Amino acid sequence: MENKEDINEPTKGHPHAADRKQKNTGKPDAENPFVLSGHLKVGPVEKKAAGIPAVLASFADLIEEKALIRGTIALFKMNQFNGFDCSSCAWPDPDDERSPLAEYCENGAKALAEEATTKKVTPDFFRKNAVYELSLLDDYQIGKMGRLTDPVYLPAGGTHYQPISWDDAFKKIAAHLNSLASPDEAAFYTSGRTSNEASFVYQLFAKAYGTNNMPDCSNMCHETSGSGLRPTIGIGKGTVTLEDFYDAEVIIIIGQNPGTNSPRMMSALSKCKANGGKIIAINPLPETGLMGFKDPQKVKGILEGVKLADLYLPVKINGDMALLKAIEMLLLDMEKEAPGEVLDQTFIREKTTGFPAFEKQFSQYRLEDLGAACGVPVTQLREAAQMLALKKRIIICWGMGITQQPNGVDMVREMLNILLMKGSIGIKGAGVCPVRGHSNVQGNRTMLIDEKPTDEQLDRLEKFYGFKMPRKHGYDVVRAIKAIHEEKVKVLCCMGGNLLSAAPDTTYTAAALRKLNLLVCVSTKLNRGHLIHGKEAIILPTYSRADFDIVNGQLQIISTENSMGVVQSSKGVLKPVSGHLLNETQIVCRMAMATLGSSPVVNWQRYHDSYDAVRDDIEQCIPGFEDYNTRVRRKGGFYLPNAARDEQRFAEEHDYKAPFTLTDIPATHLAEDEYMMATTRTHDQFNTTIYGLDDRYRGIHQERRVIFMNEKDIARAGLKAGEKVDLFNYDDNIERIAPLFIIVLYPIPEKNTMTYFPEANVLVSINNVVRESNMPASKYVKIKIRKHNPDIFKKIDEMLFRASAQQ
Repeated sequence: MENKEDINEPTKGHPHAADRKQKNTGKPDAENPFVLSGHLKVGPVEKKAAGIPAVLASFADLIEEKALIRGTIALFKMNQFNGFDCSSCAWPDPDDERSPLAEYCENGAKALAEEATTKKVTPDFFRKNAVYELSLLDDYQIGKMGRLTDPVYLPAGGTHYQPISWDDAFKKIAAHLNSLASPDEAAFYTSGRTSNEASFVYQLFAKAYGTNNMPDCSNMCHETSGSGLRPTIGIGKGTVTLEDFYDAEVIIIIGQNPGTNSPRMMSALSKCKANGGKIIAINPLPETGLMGFKDPQKVKGILEGVKLADLYLPVKINGDMALLKAIEMLLLDMEKEAPGEVLDQTFIREKTTGFPAFEKQFSQYRLEDLGAACGVPVTQLREAAQMLALKKRIIICWGMGITQQPNGVDMVREMLNILLMKGSIGIKGAGVCPVRGHSNVQGNRTMLIDEKPTDEQLDRLEKFYGFKMPRKHGYDVVRAIKAIHEEKVKVLCCMGGNLLSAAPDTTYTAAALRKLNLLVCVSTKLNRGHLIHGKEAIILPTYSRADFDIVNGQLQIISTENSMGVVQSSKGVLKPVSGHLLNETQIVCRMAMATLGSSPVVNWQRYHDSYDAVRDDIEQCIPGFEDYNTRVRRKGGFYLPNAARDEQRFAEEHDYKAPFTLTDIPATHLAEDEYMMATTRTHDQFNTTIYGLDDRYRGIHQERRVIFMNEKDIARAGLKAGEKVDLFNYDDNIERIAPLFIIVLYPIPEKNTMTYFPEANVLVSINNVVRESNMPASKYVKIKIRKHNPDIFKKIDEMLFRASAQQ
């Protein structure tokens, strides 16, 4: 892959109009490579998740990354008291006992393998490899290059990243930021792996600079949850603890696949089952992680496993609202037959508002119509309602299968309606549980990474720091991408993450990023977001969660907040891959000092030198962090206040009661040749990080460009399983094309399809968003499917040429 051209030749930093025209077609495209591995194997769907295969897969990645000994030592410190927090999902650790054998899951081990790798991306690597040539690799290949070791810079018109000193990097960033006409011409993105301490100084830097343009990964995963919960229960987080799962009588899992997205959740579900609890799984696909679990920590668990779901409801994509209303309707009917036995009338009377109007709405519905709308037989809907009828300890868990639908905010409130009917919130073993993804995405928001900070939050900061905070709301992810495209935002700083691959409408987003004057990425590894860049680009390498973080001779601890509001310490155990790294807090502080100069109100050098100093000031600015430095060092950390959970104290604007919400059932109209598509992850990835090409639980091996289809749909369209097809979306009267997918027959509702993220993100319009939360609605995309036409590559090339020419 070595490129012999002159490193200073300003030709192929990205495809220009002049050279796009000459490129031969059929090659992968830089924004979204579309190549098949040529080795697809479709095997049987696994019936139980985890077990021995998960253990073997965990260590296979350590071997691949040439980090078996180094990584294995670190595994035994992952998620342990006095160890380090996994950089993968935000599932909580047990408060009391933790398994000394394996307090981690397969995906956590894979994440660690990529942190512990001995492979390195050095300045010499960039000297040998042109940016454009690297961009033609797929995300899996790019991610396997290794850890970044030195800061690098891509000059305007350049073809290769080249070394730059830390001082010079910060000077360039400062020069760009200080040349802008307004602070709002800059945006500061945050991923969910960023620590509490780095997040706090990052948002403070943005505000001191003068903007609330702080798009973050919450804008793409659980903004919908916060938008639905905050006005109703007064807090945008979940209301349960891990031990509540053990005590629950019924757990409903909807739009969430724990076997892949939160594997350690299955241990909690198995404990619920052992205590006599029941589980209802609601999802368009019968996911292995919802059906069964082999606990790798127990001999009996490995040999026998446990059946998880007592009832599986195969809901249509966006049929969830009709399903929820059907269950509510049945519960109301049962309450009429046995007054006071099904609903908690005392709770409804004392803790809620709006129940009469909520109850009245059901006169307009017929159970048969609701069943048809959700795609679930009425007999199964009745079974679900009966499982809930005489139970009170009920938890409802959801993931992006709910939050990334256009009416996701309404569905969050509808799930809450069920819990309010039952009085199942603020008691042991009951409540809401939005299952967060990245490890500290919840902590980022608590640390005020938010494009819409409240006046109360800003008042506290202003009082403590003594300077005026910007009050105008900033850009979320979707609005930031549009603003970059319109050249209203000219500098983008990314604290971790891979915004391009995570974002919707890949071609549109890539075109926007190329308009930036400067793109800055703080990263541990190379990703596509570094290769589709602005006119200039800088990559700043940082420590991983597993690395030693030593400042002035002192080993630092960071802190994170998990899905259930527990703040705990994390201390790395690995020697960093390079002596040229800085921690995230230091990077932000040096960026601030270079940009803002000496400050009489924010002592950036103090924060730069000690995380304790950052925590001392967080304590003064954010409620719930009293005595932060002492409590975070206690075994297991501490819980943040949660009035909904602890006091049944809900929305202030409703006199601390929780309102029942009236919602509508959406109508989905599909033409004869249209299908509804949702994107999902494979088992071999976490967010945009691709660990491998298998989706073991679904029986897919050595390929990612597949589309799951119902058998009847395949036959009706004159297609065959294994056939190659091209996918199209026409939202906004724009043709979007995702070429070269392979059909896989799968038990999915008719007219519904499923593809992998991020390969199909190109089909998600930037304007296809969730109402109120403005998140991308990636679980609700209308597509057309046509037999693969090799000439499609010419069409795509012409489209990209026109787009490039317009720039």
